[in-house]
Amino acid sequence: MSTDNLLVELFVEELPPKVLNKLGNAFARVLLDSLQASGLADAKAELTAFASPRRLAAHITQVRSKASDKQQLLRLMPASVGLDSNGAATPALLKKLQSLGVDASVVAQLRRQPDGKADSLFLERTVAGASLLDGLQQALEQAIAKLPIPKVMSYQLHRNCALPGWSSVNFVRPAHGLMALHGTAVVGVSVLGLTAGNTTKGHRFEAAVEVIKLPHADQYAGVMRDQGAVIASFSERRDLIQTQINAAAAAASTAQSGVLTPIEDQALLDEVCALVERPNVVTCAFEVEYLQVPQECLILTMKANQKYFPLLDSAGKLSNQFLVVSNISPADTSQVIGGNERVVRPRLADAQFFFNQDRKKTLAVRVPELSKVVYHNKLGSQGERSMRVAALAKHIAQAWMAAGHTNARLSEQAEQAAQLAKCDLLTDMVGEFPELQGVMGGYYARHDGLGDELALAIEDHYRPRFAGDELPRNDVGLVVALADKLETLVGMFGIGNVPTGERDPFALRRHALGVVRMLIEANLPMSLQALIAQAHSVFNGLLPVDLAPLPTFIQDRMAGMLRDQGFSVLAIDAVLALNPALLAQVPKRLLAVRAFADMPESDALAAANKRIGNILKKSANEAKAVEPSLVVEPAEVALYDAMETVAKLADAAFEAGNYTASLQALAALRAPVDAFFDNVMVNAQDVAIRANRLGLLSQLHATMNRVADLSKLAS
Repeated sequence: MSTDNLLVELFVEELPPKVLNKLGNAFARVLLDSLQASGLADAKAELTAFASPRRLAAHITQVRSKASDKQQLLRLMPASVGLDSNGAATPALLKKLQSLGVDASVVAQLRRQPDGKADSLFLERTVAGASLLDGLQQALEQAIAKLPIPKVMSYQLHRNCALPGWSSVNFVRPAHGLMALHGTAVVGVSVLGLTAGNTTKGHRFEAAVEVIKLPHADQYAGVMRDQGAVIASFSERRDLIQTQINAAAAAASTAQSGVLTPIEDQALLDEVCALVERPNVVTCAFEVEYLQVPQECLILTMKANQKYFPLLDSAGKLSNQFLVVSNISPADTSQVIGGNERVVRPRLADAQFFFNQDRKKTLAVRVPELSKVVYHNKLGSQGERSMRVAALAKHIAQAWMAAGHTNARLSEQAEQAAQLAKCDLLTDMVGEFPELQGVMGGYYARHDGLGDELALAIEDHYRPRFAGDELPRNDVGLVVALADKLETLVGMFGIGNVPTGERDPFALRRHALGVVRMLIEANLPMSLQALIAQAHSVFNGLLPVDLAPLPTFIQDRMAGMLRDQGFSVLAIDAVLALNPALLAQVPKRLLAVRAFADMPESDALAAANKRIGNILKKSANEAKAVEPSLVVEPAEVALYDAMETVAKLADAAFEAGNYTASLQALAALRAPVDAFFDNVMVNAQDVAIRANRLGLLSQLHATMNRVADLSKLAS
């Protein structure tokens, strides 16, 4: 039994670029896992995955030519079935042994041992280890079957393939070659109508030889680079592209343009890496006149349609130079550069045309056209939706102004911005590039003379668009964004479109998180429940479904966000159990609970709070307002006196918004609370005294639980 390194390559037509790296890693990982499961590779085997546009490959170290034999204890059947009353083999046992290829003479050697409630018969035998040919065959079939392929294609094999006759196979792309080397030896496995050999092909245009013969499994990467002009490693190729891009950007920088930097886009870098086998970055340029078009349009068309890397100046403004990652490396790159410049020019001209055409109509003129655009068959058109969002935005702004906001025009501006926010959906530019909705609305608002305040609000009303995204940049935008997300949440919940499992087609989880972030981070003085009620009212009875689950849905998103910020589950449960009206208070309360939990008195007070809560659940109806004349026991008097002092301090701190001080004031209650429960019978026989003591506990419970439900902290 020999041990050597293994190389497997599947040579195919161009693979889907957006999933190439995932396919390469999955192919290699399943191969290794399967070989380890069959005993051909051990746990210390090292795996190297390769993936280029036309190949998936894996290099695995220390692979055995044959797995070790194993001793196996095989259960045959219950002893009562396999043996008769005389201990002789029954026909059932003999048939079982025959099916296993075992002679009947082994009956005497069978082991009889307990198996659950009864004895069973076991055959002890040596199982030969799998050969590399069999093990790799199984591993390859599993690797191909388990590839995370978004779509498979069916194609026919010709008569010269390994399968007889004309056959159809299903794979992500037609496969044309298979290589499997164990050291220098070919492993003759077959998949997809292909039989493995030791040859492959390199770069379509730049390989040194048409057919590459691999001498040894360990020479794969070097031979592919030198003879095939292919950098087979995805990560190595990606790093090389990044290095070349940085160098090209530095070379393109001049005294006139200043320092140029490539736009950072990891997804684009991955996609381009999956499109080339040996990258060569070249610098191209387009006419300066196109820079009059909003740079977001130009950047998007260059990235999405052409896979180019735009260059930005030190101020973050788009330059007229861009980088192309070519798959060929001619001595004279002028044709590569000229070709890419010719290709991008019509794209930029289209963007310029769309921009010029769109500005011929103002956003306000487009408002009536929104009524022709369906938003949802149960919720009406985009025009109706814009009216609802505008009405809700006006209400939110008025509530904020009533709470002290100093912008006297906030309500008017928010309503106007909400009415115009969706109008860019009707423009040619957004029709071509839906990703620019909102952004183009901001540009067109400025062109219409609406000013930066409204333009920013229109541009930002989709924010935050994802976790970690920035909030709207001004208060008008904040109001419109909040109204837009609340209208979506209430509308969808109101018609029963609630997220289930992994399905959330209307991104309601993201909308809920955006509402939470705006209320907290902007410190908005508005109740979530009141906002939901107001949002419900703008639908004018259109919604048939109860909205009761919506607050819980939003609160769950908030709890997840707070956990990500490092707050404990117990602290979050304690604060949210009180359903604070203003979400902006929640982080401050959590910090207070965290500080309280560090106090030596916290455990005892939390336990006492839980005990008080349980007592009041059973006897809350008996509690009366505390009558000082009925406070008679010394421990009872001590608690009452302590309460008089502590309650004033805790309540004053709470009203001032100093939640930490409010909870820390409770430390003085530990000793009198402990003494009370040690020495005072709450359920006294005297009805008046019992009601008075329950009233005292009720007052104590309320004082302790103003910031959070401390019983949630009890272990």
